[in-house]
Amino acid sequence: MSRSKSTSRAGLRVLLSCVGRRVELIQAFRAAAKRLRCPLELHGTDVSDLAPGMHQVDRAHRVLPIAHRRYIPELIDLARSRRIDMLVPTIDTELLLLADARERFARCGCTALVSTPEVINIGRDKLLTHDALAGAGIDTPMTWPIEEILSRRCRHFPYQIKPRYGSAGLGNYRADDLETLRFWAKRVPDSVVQEFVPGTEYTLDVYAGLDGRVRCVVPRRRLEIRSGEVQKSRIVKDPQLIEIGKRVVESIGDCIGVITVQCIRTPQKQIRVIEINPRFGGGAPLSIHAGADFPRWLMAERLGKRPRITLDGYRDGVRMLRYDQSVFLG
Repeated sequence: MSRSKSTSRAGLRVLLSCVGRRVELIQAFRAAAKRLRCPLELHGTDVSDLAPGMHQVDRAHRVLPIAHRRYIPELIDLARSRRIDMLVPTIDTELLLLADARERFARCGCTALVSTPEVINIGRDKLLTHDALAGAGIDTPMTWPIEEILSRRCRHFPYQIKPRYGSAGLGNYRADDLETLRFWAKRVPDSVVQEFVPGTEYTLDVYAGLDGRVRCVVPRRRLEIRSGEVQKSRIVKDPQLIEIGKRVVESIGDCIGVITVQCIRTPQKQIRVIEINPRFGGGAPLSIHAGADFPRWLMAERLGKRPRITLDGYRDGVRMLRYDQSVFLG
């Protein structure tokens, strides 16, 4: 608690790892700090100086690739030397490493905004995702190792084929017949087959904060996707979707920060959960703009405060239409 008090006087130092193109998230943290009247120093890391986010933070740090054995020690050294108060991860591939090192970050005064390794494994492994959701009584499409479907004599097409440990929609394909299924089975490594679910896709931004308690759920209807990231989206304040998001996060274990849940509402009005990503989603700026001020709440909690948050305390119907913007160097 003494660290929180001293932090409150001096402001906060927040590090966004693998900052890449997350310029909107950087802007959201800056705006939230102003509302808190809290001085903020934003740091960002990436493997390349050409990442746009590296030119939007106050201090940019070029780091080793995630797969390098020194990646986590390098981040811990950075957190210690720069007195980072909070580390915010932005991509799936580093989450398990950060989760395993969460206590090491804590020892140098840095709160790593990452859930437990058990939660990360559930999110990254689509077979574990299915088992965890089904075990909690949450409707989710049947999911099998691809070998199981290929070995069957009776199949029910269409299917969705995905990488077992994939993210951002990469390597996801629809198979309407056995020939197509076999084609993608050879090209998608370590793939799984999922029951195909028609309907309207939603993303649920679920705020669990620093204590793991679900306090806000924001459903976003996905109107247009490009390269796995939402480009057009709309807030839909739907009680059923809100309740599903709350149930999912409460059922999978000790979650921290913002958890992204993907689901589909079928023409028969079923809500079927298809994925869990235990981090800020790419479309989170829409939820923030609508009034679910995740950055302000997180920084307030880190300062030892308890922000007032309601489960549906945001504006309905707000839309986001994204476009590209250039960063010029030199």
